[in-house]
Amino acid sequence: MKFQQIRNATAIIEYAGKRFLVDPMLSKKGSFPAFPGTVNSELSNPLVELPVTIHELIQVDAVILTHTHADHWDETAKAVLPKDILVFVQNKQDQENVSLAGFTNIRVLGSETKFKGIRLIKTSGQHGSDAIMEKLGNLLGAVCGIIFKHPSEKTLYLAGDTVWNHHVEDSLRTYNPEVVILNSGDAQVIDLGSIIMGKRDVLKVHEALPNAKLIATHMEAVNHAMLSRKELREFSIEKGFGSSLVVPEDGETVVF
Repeated sequence: MKFQQIRNATAIIEYAGKRFLVDPMLSKKGSFPAFPGTVNSELSNPLVELPVTIHELIQVDAVILTHTHADHWDETAKAVLPKDILVFVQNKQDQENVSLAGFTNIRVLGSETKFKGIRLIKTSGQHGSDAIMEKLGNLLGAVCGIIFKHPSEKTLYLAGDTVWNHHVEDSLRTYNPEVVILNSGDAQVIDLGSIIMGKRDVLKVHEALPNAKLIATHMEAVNHAMLSRKELREFSIEKGFGSSLVVPEDGETVVF
């Protein structure tokens, strides 16, 4: 298994001999405005350039979209990805969204989706606290995570845009993954709080599954991300789980 951090939540996962492009945000630096109502709204997104060429990124077997917010599925991705590439989505609504962009090979993930011998299991998540969802649920919408399983690989859990909650806890307990990818940039809405994991959420994942290797992604690339890689690394050492956490730089590949 290989995980290559690209930028934000965009990553390449090599699993059981297949390559997956996750949540492609492929626009040039500063191409679209900040998210309304979030911190640092004077900044334009993305905050940094891609570390590799788009040509390298599209050499994959399939694309996985955990949801279709602009920092996970942007206009450049819609324009440059081959229209017949296989795209996995979380629900019928996202399937229609992707289809409107001209894509023709779209599969909705379920509780037991199979692809080239790999089991892909959709898991639930929540893009913020209950209080945030009560106020902004229509805007934040549905999100998903995914469990990857194959006899020759460790079980992998891609948690997606969620905070620590019973959805994540249940997935950890049910599937006991050996590798967990966490969107850990602590993106924040003004006066409401975090809509993805921060450092204490990451610690809770470690406490729930102390033998798992954790990978932190979705960091230092969009305006409302408040947690830096440096701070998360230092926090993990302070709390005694630094050896369990990998915080890759953009372009870096981690092998398991």
